[in-house]
Amino acid sequence: MLGEYRIEGRRAAEIAASVERAVGGGDLEPGQLLPPMRELAELLGVNPNTVASAYRTLRERGVIETAGRRGSRVRPKPATTVRELIRVDVPDGVRDVSNGNPDTALLPSLAGVFAAAAAEGDRRPVLYGQEAVDPEMTRHARVALDEDGVPDGPVAVTSGSLDAIERVLAAHLKPGDAVAVEDPGWGSLLDLMPVLGLRTVPVGVDDDGPLPADVEEALRGGARALIVTDRAQNPTGAAISAPRARALRNVLSAHKDVLLVEDDHGHAIVDLPLHPLAGVTRSWAFIRSTAKAYGPDLRLALLTGDAVTVDRVQGRQRLGPGWVSHISQRAVVRLWTEGAVDTGEVAASYARRRDALITALAERGVTAHGRSGMNVWVPVPDETGAVARLLHAGWAVAPGARFRMSARPGVRITVSTLGDEDITAVADAVASATGRAPARRYE
Repeated sequence: MLGEYRIEGRRAAEIAASVERAVGGGDLEPGQLLPPMRELAELLGVNPNTVASAYRTLRERGVIETAGRRGSRVRPKPATTVRELIRVDVPDGVRDVSNGNPDTALLPSLAGVFAAAAAEGDRRPVLYGQEAVDPEMTRHARVALDEDGVPDGPVAVTSGSLDAIERVLAAHLKPGDAVAVEDPGWGSLLDLMPVLGLRTVPVGVDDDGPLPADVEEALRGGARALIVTDRAQNPTGAAISAPRARALRNVLSAHKDVLLVEDDHGHAIVDLPLHPLAGVTRSWAFIRSTAKAYGPDLRLALLTGDAVTVDRVQGRQRLGPGWVSHISQRAVVRLWTEGAVDTGEVAASYARRRDALITALAERGVTAHGRSGMNVWVPVPDETGAVARLLHAGWAVAPGARFRMSARPGVRITVSTLGDEDITAVADAVASATGRAPARRYE
């Protein structure tokens, strides 16, 4: 069962540490079955409750999983598995369209707003014991949220969307709980689930967002939380339409105890209207990051939600980082009030590139998706082969394995750096890599 490895320890912490060392060192491999608790207790000469406590600790850390009478196994994808490592090394001379970064030409200058925010900090220093969220940040954020139909709720500030999602999940769920997530979906989020000891339940996605039937099945199956992307879904570019929002709200209305987490990934880079789902369930959170429109290095996201959820998040935040810098918060408020980003112009720029690529691919018999945002998702029959052939042709794309669980293979192309002159070359390369002949033109 364990090969040459021998689990050691007399206390629960020692037994858990012994297993964790073996998993980290490769002596216990993913999927390997652990001894039944009574058998291991007899082997170690300890009480079975001690082994039960050790196994519980390992489950909570995402190291093992237990399936009733089928026993406990090392997780097939341990918490140390990082999807970000599923990437292509980009050699010299190859264009990188895999990274998901925004077009830096569309990002605003930060020097002036940070200088002004720092000067304000000199006049009004923020000290221990003060409010975590700058009052102007709360006021401006709440006005924008009200305009978009997001229900009223207190405002918190976190260090990016993933930080917000992690804090919300930790505030409500316990290890072993199931969470319904989009498939394909955000790779970092899929990595986060096992780290928190949570089980993922895949929910299919089309151009209009999560599929209601899949959501219904996941919630009926016991998923305690649902995470959805409202606009510019990563990696498919999906955006929740008005009819899809009505259908999803109808599903959620029968599951009011489910925690709903919404990530408005396309905020300020998408001109499609927002159709929020928040307010149907008792516990909910709505998140907006500044990363795509104002720059990833700002590391700031807004969070609103029901009073209990936000209070729990802020309470735990106080025991960690305390708060997100008020200098950063004030700088972002200045970016908002000065209109540093023209959402219509930014959205049109990305849409022009997305639509051009999708149209060019369609002309070559290749189906692609990208309703909003800066990415195009291309289903492919052979993901590994397509990535390798595209790399050979001079284009580094993101392997779909970074984003999917049970969804069909695909590749993600970020259009941020593509000019008009690049579209034909990329489309020809994708068509060739997927076994479709490039379009022929006759003068």
